[in-house]
Amino acid sequence: MMHSLPAKIYSVAAVREIDRIAIEEQGVPGYTLMQRAAAAAVREARERYPQALCWQAICGAGNNGGDGYVVARLAILEGVSASVVTLVDPESLSGDAETAHDDFVAAGGTVTPWNGGLAEDADLLVDAMLGSGLERDVAGSFADAVNAANAHPAPIHALDIATGIDGDTGEVRGCAVKADVTTTFVGLKAGLFLGAGPDYCGTVTFSGLDIDAAAYRAVEPSYCRPGAALLKRVLPPRQRSAHKGNFGHVVVLGGGPGMPGAALLCGEAALRTGAGRVSVATHPEHAAVLAAVRPELMSRGIRAPEDLAAILESADVVAFGPGLGRSPWARALFPIMAADRRPAVWDADALNLLAEKPATAANRIITPHPGEAATLTGTDSSAIQADRPAALRALAREYGGIVVLKGAGTLISGSSGIPAICTSGNPGMAAPGMGDVLTGVIAALLAQGLSPERAALAGVELHARAGDLAARKGQRGLMASDLIAALRELVNP
Repeated sequence: MMHSLPAKIYSVAAVREIDRIAIEEQGVPGYTLMQRAAAAAVREARERYPQALCWQAICGAGNNGGDGYVVARLAILEGVSASVVTLVDPESLSGDAETAHDDFVAAGGTVTPWNGGLAEDADLLVDAMLGSGLERDVAGSFADAVNAANAHPAPIHALDIATGIDGDTGEVRGCAVKADVTTTFVGLKAGLFLGAGPDYCGTVTFSGLDIDAAAYRAVEPSYCRPGAALLKRVLPPRQRSAHKGNFGHVVVLGGGPGMPGAALLCGEAALRTGAGRVSVATHPEHAAVLAAVRPELMSRGIRAPEDLAAILESADVVAFGPGLGRSPWARALFPIMAADRRPAVWDADALNLLAEKPATAANRIITPHPGEAATLTGTDSSAIQADRPAALRALAREYGGIVVLKGAGTLISGSSGIPAICTSGNPGMAAPGMGDVLTGVIAALLAQGLSPERAALAGVELHARAGDLAARKGQRGLMASDLIAALRELVNP
């Protein structure tokens, strides 16, 4: 995903309303918007595929098909050989789509009815079949065209959203185009970032079509995106007179019998994110090892619950759960943390223990992956993944505080009622220890004075960008410790 995308994400209905306001209230002709959209897509395609000189647009009905006709016409004007294969009778077109078709033909363009195949010599396919207006499963000739496009060797550039992807949920409706790049218009659609959307829409680029900002102020977004601007706001340069006491004390409570690695990753991440001091309260068998591996961490062996009190007295934030386990040792510590009211980040087995004794707490940030979210809500991970926004709402309602639902397109609940979607990150981050690093990052931001909501937003974005930075040498084989090395560059914007 590109980091230059807007911060707000809308429902399909909201984007239609913005479009309506631009046309009916601001006086921008619909065909003008269509031409702006096509021009943006052509610029993107020419930049990405400069050697592609034979394009074929696959057009349906409605404005998405109209966009495809204008793209093909503008490509011809730039010296590209561009044709259109249509899935509907051109005589059935109306409005701006009809105008777009007629202008393409007048420019010398060729329109061929769908006959089961695409041009073999095409070196770029333009998906203009259905767009975000999809309301039912793709079937019939449209499904045949989707399958033909996916089987074709040429890259695919989708207009607005890949055909077959639900614009609100990211669900595959029957079948879907596997686009390499999607240029979306007016507003970002939630389906680009939820569910299967990222896998099918490829790299997302955006054009607002020069619509006046007043049209956007009239419509409520469904989600927001944390981004680089947020990181700059929450991570300002430090004063020369600063000392470590200014940046908080994080206590990592975890590392049960035989599991010191997670606590080490969490503690190191907290240090690299700028916490002033980090202590690791761990099982006694690990304390000496952790101190030897990372002497900057203050490692303390905890034999019994009463040993924890002295460490917590000086703690500003607790990261509870990395490598905790569910042994008697872990269970003995749980009631102390359940009653503690200082800011805390809960992860891993702290969440599994919480599921056994559910309770709300405003001071807590919980960071479940889909499996842990299923345990917390009494369902299964497939149900969580089927409707992640609903799962986020359920977790926030039952457990309070801030919820970070991890996964592709991590969701973060918000006190304003508008959740966030993280669009940074990559599949290489599906690796052990990544959640431990995230817990440390968020805890360090809390310790430096951020509110729980801002710490969660900035922490998720920072963690994901560290993953992208670390993956420059390749996603496969990425390890959680690679992110720790990348954090220092990112926390000094």
